[in-house]
Amino acid sequence: MKLYYGIILFISFSMFIPGQGVGQQKINSPERNEGQKNANMKTMVSPIGNKTLHNFVVKDINGKSFNMGSLKGKKVLIVNVASRCGFTPQYEDLQTLYERYKARNFVVIGFPANNFKNQEPGTNREIKEFCTANYGVTFPMMDKISVRGEDQAPLYKWLTQKNENGVMDQEVTWNFQKYLVDEQGRLVDVLMPRESPLSDKIVQWITTN
Repeated sequence: MKLYYGIILFISFSMFIPGQGVGQQKINSPERNEGQKNANMKTMVSPIGNKTLHNFVVKDINGKSFNMGSLKGKKVLIVNVASRCGFTPQYEDLQTLYERYKARNFVVIGFPANNFKNQEPGTNREIKEFCTANYGVTFPMMDKISVRGEDQAPLYKWLTQKNENGVMDQEVTWNFQKYLVDEQGRLVDVLMPRESPLSDKIVQWITTN
């Protein structure tokens, strides 16, 4: 009888010792659980971030194809512009910014758009003539597009939607909203229309490696 109870006691005891006996059980410590969680996170590959500015091909203001991949290695300020807006004088500062820092692998890209109160009603030709005559614009100007709504251009879907750019959601609120893109074609920041093209924030971004 003593032997029988001894065997029962041994089996019961061994069930609670990790790595031994008939009833071996795994003990999950907080460290083990956290480590497993981190391992699972590392194995998740999100499609977000695979697409960059450099994946897009658009048309310039002359109707010619413009490959954004040609901007690799440059910081890019993308701005939606209009000829009859209260912020239209920003063209002058955008041109100054471009001339001042283009030698430092920086470029301004302008996209005319008529999404706000019909403030850019002209044709590409009329827009080009206006910018050249009034502000001496030499930075690249693109084809007139829509920057919001159902007919939003693919590039602006990428700029404004986190599920496209992997960084943030920020729709275009008005003319002259500025999107900053780094040398690898990744969205970095968005600045509201009132932000001066020559603001300290923009200049520091351009000049900081």
